[in-house]
Amino acid sequence: MPIEFDNNLPIYLQIMTYLKRQIVTGVLRTGDKVPAVRELAAELQINPNTVQRALQELEREGTVESRRGLGRYVTSEEGKIMAIKKEMAGELLGRFIEGMQELGFAGDDIAAIVADAVRTGRSDGNGNAAASGGQPAGTSSGQNGSNGQEGGAEA
Repeated sequence: MPIEFDNNLPIYLQIMTYLKRQIVTGVLRTGDKVPAVRELAAELQINPNTVQRALQELEREGTVESRRGLGRYVTSEEGKIMAIKKEMAGELLGRFIEGMQELGFAGDDIAAIVADAVRTGRSDGNGNAAASGGQPAGTSSGQNGSNGQEGGAEA
């Protein structure tokens, strides 16, 4: 399954991210064999040398381990995998917070929106998570829920 590559970022780094995502989401589990260089190159439709570089970097980081004559395997260190997961979550969270601040939300508003979305298991994009999320924070926030909807209609 080919991935869409970003022309502004080296491909080997994107391959590293792709493999790390497979590891933290459980597609590749601890101790699993990582696809061979040629297999991965064919799957992603890129040069095998680029895949080799990505795998060497992952090996240097300790994300994968090389076993002579057997290939590369996902590290068995759960702590390493959790560190990767936390790093990826931090990057995702940073982009999310930045985007919310660009929309004009303050820290407390962002926290309320997220808390409500987590509690209800949804965010429908119609301001419902924001409106109901703001209510517990105070009466003025509850009143701003409808203003948030009107602001969304203007944008």
